[in-house]
Amino acid sequence: MEGRINRYKPIATLTRRELLVAALVPVAAIARARAQSASTPLDQAVLPRGVTARFVDNVNGIRMHVLECGDAARPTLLLVHGFPELAFSWRKVMPALAAAGYHVVAPDLRGYGRSGGTDVKFDDDLSPWRTLNEVTDMLALLSRLGIRSVAAVVGHDFGSPVAAWCAVTRPDVFRSVVLMSAPFAGTPAFAAASGGPDTIYDDLAKLNPPRKHYQRYYSTREANENLWHPPQGLMAFLRAYYHMKSADWKQNDPHPLAARTAAEWAGLPRYYVMDLDKGMAQTVASEMPPMSVIVANKWLTDEELGVYVTEYGRTGFQGGLQSYRVGSSGRFNNDLLLFAGRTIDQPSMFIAGRADWGAYQNPGALERMRQTACTKMVGGVQFVDGAGHWVQQEQPARVSELIINFLR
Repeated sequence: MEGRINRYKPIATLTRRELLVAALVPVAAIARARAQSASTPLDQAVLPRGVTARFVDNVNGIRMHVLECGDAARPTLLLVHGFPELAFSWRKVMPALAAAGYHVVAPDLRGYGRSGGTDVKFDDDLSPWRTLNEVTDMLALLSRLGIRSVAAVVGHDFGSPVAAWCAVTRPDVFRSVVLMSAPFAGTPAFAAASGGPDTIYDDLAKLNPPRKHYQRYYSTREANENLWHPPQGLMAFLRAYYHMKSADWKQNDPHPLAARTAAEWAGLPRYYVMDLDKGMAQTVASEMPPMSVIVANKWLTDEELGVYVTEYGRTGFQGGLQSYRVGSSGRFNNDLLLFAGRTIDQPSMFIAGRADWGAYQNPGALERMRQTACTKMVGGVQFVDGAGHWVQQEQPARVSELIINFLR
């Protein structure tokens, strides 16, 4: 488009005119964010009115970067983001929740954004990212804020299991729970007998073409470098990644899977079950949206995407990838057996975009959540039209409405 900077083309392919435009027309939000460092809170200029950013010190051994909205004397809602996101992903629902009478708190999780732990390396200790320590992070944050309990903990994507385990372990603190995009299948059980080794990852590699699961890929040494320094550039990579998992990518038409088998998983989109010989950057590159779609995007503008690009460009992704490594390693599974058989008995609700495969990628998880893991699903299971995986960004008004009605 005339006068528009094409930040999605490698610099070597830019025309002389595009280079001149890029030099003369700054992208204000990105420039402001880049001028900052992790030592300062997120610039107010990139946040909606009423949402503020600050640091909270001594949170379970780290300094935590937090977004807030609303009167601190009101009941608190704790919002827990997923991967590869930030507290910033809640920006569009926070003002509506605050207007409904709540004090809304959304932290950058350990290893993300401007919170501590972003300097972690692949070979560092995994234990700070184990599930129960992620719960401890949330409890410690509330304690430092002087909050004894919250009206609800709301978790999206990876934040969904964190929120679920908050509800399981401390029902006195987390009085209700909203899970988003990733169903909670329940606490572990003591195995009566072994069903044999899990061969699904080997089975995926034997398919034609060979495939691999994204969570296993995210657990590998090479994943961080592939995401952080992708061949197409970080902005183009994140644009394609967010696009491919959204309702804008029309190939997203999710449905329940019959079983947890390689054959069934092979029907999932490539961003979940990847080609064995490709990284995630290469996987999403072919689905880069055209400039007309990017310009028309209202739920994630270039300036908003620029915040993610700036934050991840500074930190890399290893802080978020550590949690996938915890899950794949199985090293801390026995920690969770302390809560074997326990259910979420507080009021609960599940929200997902209707075009989000996240609700179905683990066959049976949605049903187990509804039938056994959550005993008081007063909010039910809510699928939001016009949304894919990034439901609170794609359809913030509907998500806000659902949460507010649930709390009432």
